Amino acid sequence: MNLFAELRRRNVLRAGVLYIGGVWALAQGIAQLGPALGAPVWITRWFVVAAVVGLPFWIAVSWFYEITPSGIRRESEIVPDDSTGRSAGRKLDRAIIAVLAIAVALLITNAIWHQSGVSQSGPAVAAIPDKSIAVLPFANESGDKDEGYFSDGLSEDMITTLSQVATLKVISSASSFQYRDSKDSPAAIGSALGVAHLLVGAVQRLRDQVRVTVTLLSARDGSTVWSQHYDRPYRDLFKLQDEIAQSVTGALRTKLVTVPGAVDQSDRPPSGNLDAYNAYLQASGLGGNGSNDDLRKSIEYFDAAIRIDPGYAQAYAMKSGAWTALAGSLGGQQAQDAYTQAQQAADAALTLDQNLALGHMARGYLLYSRNYDWAGAVAEFKRALQLAPNNDRARALLGQALATLGQVRQGIELTRGALLVDPLSSTSYQGLFLYYLGVGQLDDAERAIRTQMTLQKNNDVLYGSLATIDILRGNATSALQNAKRVANAPWNDIFGAMALQAGKNRVAADAALKLVVEKYATDGPYQIAQIYGVRDDANGVFAWLDKAWAAHDPGIQQVLYDPFVLKFRNDPRFAVFCAKAGLPATTDAKVTQ
Repeated sequence: MNLFAELRRRNVLRAGVLYIGGVWALAQGIAQLGPALGAPVWITRWFVVAAVVGLPFWIAVSWFYEITPSGIRRESEIVPDDSTGRSAGRKLDRAIIAVLAIAVALLITNAIWHQSGVSQSGPAVAAIPDKSIAVLPFANESGDKDEGYFSDGLSEDMITTLSQVATLKVISSASSFQYRDSKDSPAAIGSALGVAHLLVGAVQRLRDQVRVTVTLLSARDGSTVWSQHYDRPYRDLFKLQDEIAQSVTGALRTKLVTVPGAVDQSDRPPSGNLDAYNAYLQASGLGGNGSNDDLRKSIEYFDAAIRIDPGYAQAYAMKSGAWTALAGSLGGQQAQDAYTQAQQAADAALTLDQNLALGHMARGYLLYSRNYDWAGAVAEFKRALQLAPNNDRARALLGQALATLGQVRQGIELTRGALLVDPLSSTSYQGLFLYYLGVGQLDDAERAIRTQMTLQKNNDVLYGSLATIDILRGNATSALQNAKRVANAPWNDIFGAMALQAGKNRVAADAALKLVVEKYATDGPYQIAQIYGVRDDANGVFAWLDKAWAAHDPGIQQVLYDPFVLKFRNDPRFAVFCAKAGLPATTDAKVTQ
């Protein structure tokens, strides 16, 4: 007997289609209603698995049994070509049509709901609060380019003041100042920074007078919300700054009310001395550039501010941070002398003002960089964030310190929070990249590094980061291609050696490793340990980790989220090394296989 004809006669095919259509409709219904009812996300998956397991049993039942007007009967009890079979077939056809109609309706509903959900929840995820603002750098109209630090200083002070408002999201200067002299529309800038308003202005300093024009714009369409022109004596500068801040918050229909538990932070000297403030602004305009010469010049200006006002705690704190940053590029006794200067300045800042957030950040930065006192650094950064809850730098530093202690997911959360206030921070995206590597979220790591690439278009070292992801994905060919796009030493040699260890050419891999060891044993012991990690050589990893510790290599900070080191976390030597470095031997990072 023809099997297909028999399956049709017994209505098995119809029963199968009905079963599959019913499962499809129910799965869509569960997927749509489950979240609203609080059902776990895995319930749909397991329903489908159960349905697949049940399909053979359904087919078997439909082979042996038939639905008739008198109930369910054995198929053998029904006479062939009886109208009962045809009647059952017609009923099944109607049931199939009904089930498929329901399934299609659910599918259409789901598509419409999803489209609506994207358009509504998409902005909601990255929703721009109405009470949000970015202060763009005020234009310097003094006719002297060297006076640019003054207009920038007024902009910075405005950011500092507004950042303390509990209900207001304020973008940090690190991001907003990237739009200096920008030709982008207010809508484009507002979208990039995630704010609803922009504060723009111009400053002109003429001897003993200050002229300031300030305009609050709606980022959505560039319309003016509020605008004001001020002519004030220079001696009333601080009063003018407060007046502008009050006007801006009034236009935004909010008040200068700080976050509970926070303490007002200010760049101004406690004595109100404008000469000290002027020196402080000149120093701040230099320190952010990062070169050793600029750091030394900024320290000179901070010293000048301190000589004028010995109680200027903020200047001491900034001076400490500059000395710590400078020490990182020095070596030997010069680095130790710089760290000593940083320690003295941080202590002075906190002696003058225990509630100075920047003072705690300076001390935490020093503990983290010089002492490798990870727990002490965490305590200082936490205190800084309590005092200044909207300080993105304190949030990012705390995230970095917690990640170093193996609390990598907290590091991710804090860094993402910092990016809400400083959305164009390439440093934070670099941190996210490293933390995501540690927890095995390679797609998120790639998104972070590609975002950083858009912020640093000429930084070819970032292709080495892509090569790292390729290695972890097992794509040695792509890893080598990306590594070759790195032009700058030592990273071209280091990433090239890492990529070769993941490939099959052992001769080339050995030669590349030998080259890196010969050239960078002193300056890059931690990176050599990573190369041995790619190579799956535990002895090499721990030998070079010990050398990295002896050399005070900053790479040690990454041990508890570095996938090339963590693959050996079950080796007894891992716990021994962590104890030596003051690190816990536990981490919430995940080894990527």
